[in-house]
Amino acid sequence: MITAVDTSVLLDIFLADEAFLEGSLSRLEQAADEGLLVASEVVWAEVSAAFNSSKDAGQALETIGIVFSPADAEAGLIAGDSWRIYRKSGGDRNRMIADFLIAAHAVVAADRLLTRDRGFYRSYFETLEILSP
Repeated sequence: MITAVDTSVLLDIFLADEAFLEGSLSRLEQAADEGLLVASEVVWAEVSAAFNSSKDAGQALETIGIVFSPADAEAGLIAGDSWRIYRKSGGDRNRMIADFLIAAHAVVAADRLLTRDRGFYRSYFETLEILSP
């Protein structure tokens, strides 16, 4: 089982978010017990911004067992299609295309996505299995 991990879950853990740390850590550990944990370059970049250096971020991701898994052309096209549908249906620019890239990467490279943002992802990626903390 391959689980793609969203930025929200990782930041809950790395920043020790009082409201979400316990749930996110528990669900991440469960997913790790069931198989491989991966994250796309978008997630790596977003997580890296929360650290003092990219080296620290990379070490933290590797320490908890997250494997770098870049998105491919298929994921980019799926993200673009989903973004287009979102915008045509009245979606505003508060939702960034990075979110669509994270989900599209999970569709192509994983069996499921671990995220706290399940409502949004369920709306635009109906076939994607979502795990929530």
